[in-house]
Amino acid sequence: MLLGSISKNGALLAGFALVCVGLIATTWMLTRERIQGSMEAALGRTLNELVPPGEYNNDVQADCALVQNEEFLGSRTPVRVYRMREDGEPVAVILEAVAPNGYSGSIRLVIGIYADETLAGVRVSDHKETPGLGDQIETRKSDWILQFEGLSLDNPDAARWQVRKDGGAFDAFTGATITPRAVVGRVARVLEYFGENKSALFEAPNTCGADTNEP
Repeated sequence: MLLGSISKNGALLAGFALVCVGLIATTWMLTRERIQGSMEAALGRTLNELVPPGEYNNDVQADCALVQNEEFLGSRTPVRVYRMREDGEPVAVILEAVAPNGYSGSIRLVIGIYADETLAGVRVSDHKETPGLGDQIETRKSDWILQFEGLSLDNPDAARWQVRKDGGAFDAFTGATITPRAVVGRVARVLEYFGENKSALFEAPNTCGADTNEP
């Protein structure tokens, strides 16, 4: 009788586990397309903030390649580069990059660069910086990140791509230097990377259908 009771309870637990797994799988299937749609919409808004749609006429999200260079882009794994073109001619790229040396960890960036090597702009896509201090890299908290628009490695010159505390041209936040230092340094490295690889980036095959991992 004891064995029968144990077997019955085991069967009930197994059945309950199967039902839970089924519910989780069903929920994932039902929400996957909605989540993917939200992510694509957010990406589209960011791309359009950096390079207005009137400046190019290709399908940017389809004109996308995976590139990898930890030294310049800050990621151990491939990141995406989106290409903007006007009638097939290069206009700009939007590169993903990572500043791994933020105060509280990695800061994920989206950086737009025109074909003439000037910055279209910079946005933060993810970070864990301290609320009220380091989170001023977000546009909804301050306009600090907007100062990169129109700059290049010639304006200011490469040696001044640092925060003022380090002898550079960029202001830090009151009480927070590590976060802006990380962002300024990574943006400068991405500009270097683009300058050295511009042709290759525009000519690379579309490979963004491949899976990528977190850096």
